[in-house]
Amino acid sequence: MTIAPDWREEGWSMNPVLSTVLLLICSNVFMTFAWYAHLKEMNHRIWIIAALASWGIALFEYLFQVPANRIGYTVLSVGELKIIQEVVTLSVFVPFSLFYLREPLKLDYLWAGLCLVGAVYFMFRGRIG
Repeated sequence: MTIAPDWREEGWSMNPVLSTVLLLICSNVFMTFAWYAHLKEMNHRIWIIAALASWGIALFEYLFQVPANRIGYTVLSVGELKIIQEVVTLSVFVPFSLFYLREPLKLDYLWAGLCLVGAVYFMFRGRIG
């Protein structure tokens, strides 16, 4: 008897890679808010209050991240999961930084994105051809 139900037993019929990516996007939205929103919203409070609020937000991050990795690990390696996570992280962080924190757009985001494209290529090249 398994303690944690298998996602396939619960009628989850979506492609596991697509499911993983969608769950990681949700996870990263919460993660980004947990890590960075306090800089704008709670900069006038003592750090422990911001840390506790961030910790509360991070709970929701984990509620998406853990199933994402469990589902993804059925068809992907840990390295592939990590590279997908990094691409999703940058894809969520850049718009958050621009639109929520009002940070200026930097060419460095493009260079970082190109480095991640290279990382994706090297991590998945065995699956490509």
